[in-house]
Amino acid sequence: MLGQSIRQNMLGLAIFAVVTAGLIAFTQHETKTRITENVRQAKSEALHEIIPLGMHDNELLDDVVEVEDSRLVIDEGPQDAYIARLEQKSIAVILPTIAPDGYTGKIKSIVGIAADGTIVGVRVLAHQETPGLGDKVEIKKSHWIEQFKGKSLVSPPAAFWAVKKDGGEFDQMTGATITPRAVVKSVYQALQYFDENQTLLLAAKVQPQAVSDQPHDQQDPQDEH
Repeated sequence: MLGQSIRQNMLGLAIFAVVTAGLIAFTQHETKTRITENVRQAKSEALHEIIPLGMHDNELLDDVVEVEDSRLVIDEGPQDAYIARLEQKSIAVILPTIAPDGYTGKIKSIVGIAADGTIVGVRVLAHQETPGLGDKVEIKKSHWIEQFKGKSLVSPPAAFWAVKKDGGEFDQMTGATITPRAVVKSVYQALQYFDENQTLLLAAKVQPQAVSDQPHDQQDPQDEH
């Protein structure tokens, strides 16, 4: 009887272990799926803040091209750029940018540029800037980031792609100059990159295609300041 009881207990423990392992695996899968869906939703919302649904008829998250250029993403490897199309015609691209020289670290943004080279919108996605000062680059904290809309490589001219403290056209923030200076520079470099790679970026291709580093000898707007 004792041996039978031990065997029954061992069988019960084995069944419990199998069921527990199955529940853990199921929970992990469901959690991972939820996280992936939440990240995708957040990314979609950020993209559509720049290019609303009424301006395009494709799925931005699925219409991507890989970009890898030190002016855009420094040394972080290939990143996705998103192509907006209307009736299969490319109308804009949303480029990723990483400013390495924020006050407390990297500032990650996306820059929407229309086919004619004008900016349709900029949004900061991640940063570690000082609350109440540098964090005003976030659209939910201030409207500072909206001043880029409608700008291009020639409007304003290169010499004025700087904050006002450095002789440029763009507002800085009270008590914070380094953060806006870094963002202005990264947005300008995104415009440079688009100008040099426009044909390839807006080519009628839906499948991801790598756009590698291109030669660039244009002077950054901050080099003189």
